[in-house]
Amino acid sequence: MAGRDAAAILREARRIVVKVGSSLVTNDGRGLDEVAIGEWSRQLAALAADGREVIMVSSGAIAEGMKRLGWTTRPRELHELQAAAAVGQMGLAQMYETKLREHGLGSAQVLLTHADLADRERYLNARSTLLTLLGLHVVPVINENDTVVNDDIKFGDNDTLGALVANLVEADLLVILTDQKGLYSADPRKDPAARFIREGRAGDAALEAMAGGAGSSIGRGGMITKVLAARRAAGSGASTVIAWGREPDCLPRLARGEIIGTLLVAPTQKSQARKRWIADHLQLRGAVTVDEGAAAKLREHGKSLLPIGMTGVEGGFSRGDVIAVRDPAGLEVARGLANYAAAEARLLCRKPSSEIEPLLGYMAEPEMIHRTNLVLTRS
Repeated sequence: MAGRDAAAILREARRIVVKVGSSLVTNDGRGLDEVAIGEWSRQLAALAADGREVIMVSSGAIAEGMKRLGWTTRPRELHELQAAAAVGQMGLAQMYETKLREHGLGSAQVLLTHADLADRERYLNARSTLLTLLGLHVVPVINENDTVVNDDIKFGDNDTLGALVANLVEADLLVILTDQKGLYSADPRKDPAARFIREGRAGDAALEAMAGGAGSSIGRGGMITKVLAARRAAGSGASTVIAWGREPDCLPRLARGEIIGTLLVAPTQKSQARKRWIADHLQLRGAVTVDEGAAAKLREHGKSLLPIGMTGVEGGFSRGDVIAVRDPAGLEVARGLANYAAAEARLLCRKPSSEIEPLLGYMAEPEMIHRTNLVLTRS
């Protein structure tokens, strides 16, 4: 592969999203696999001890609910799926809490729907919650909120959810643990000549053509959903590993740079992908004008934009919109993601960050635009 060394991509990954499928979590539908969940929890603890930030995206609620309800085949009616999810989610959360606690880690259950990530405010709230949990050294355990979703707002599979979570928190690496060793050129169960793909580029159409087949009777995904998830994760610069979930010590070995399963490398690194997206954003929703001191800090030192440096606000933008930052002469010096809506920003002009909460009644962030969400357009 051209570009970064594959082993280095794995070693340098500091924020890692791990997705594990239903067949692994529930031992092919026979109920939650306590031993397996305990083993993944041990491995997550090893990553955390090494200074990594970890998020678990876990399937299994519906499968566990089916087991508790005595159902042997996955129901098709939405209300039955929702009922199974409601029953199974209790056991799933309890199991992760118990096993992670055994290894010294706190956990938090986070249930998401597509609507949460499509709506700007809810997207930012979900992102803030997850980043806060990581800062508190708590492992978020994420699943789709199957108890309330309908077909219009479902992710469709937790591979997609894993990729969207990787985008949401700007992860370095997405690890999809499955019941297969990785990606093959054809279905190895049907074609003995199938070639194992150890490394490739996320978004490669040829690899997507190779992937196929449906999921098990327990889950919904197949290899194609994992390859497409890798392409989606690459949009924010995250590379993806597809590996066998029962590979001994899989996660720590990956973190040491050992290529296990199939590595699909993101063509663009994380910071470059985000900055490029902001820089290329065509629909600016508004702008803030800053004093010369603030403009200099942005241009020369790469600092965040604080409210105290703002002198004016234009437009009717909302929190999370891309806005321009202009110097006293009206020239755009940068653009970035606003942490506050226009009406709030007008109240914050020339105010120190310590006055945000007294003025607004809350404080989302101490900055108007954080440096990680800001790109210079004029030096």
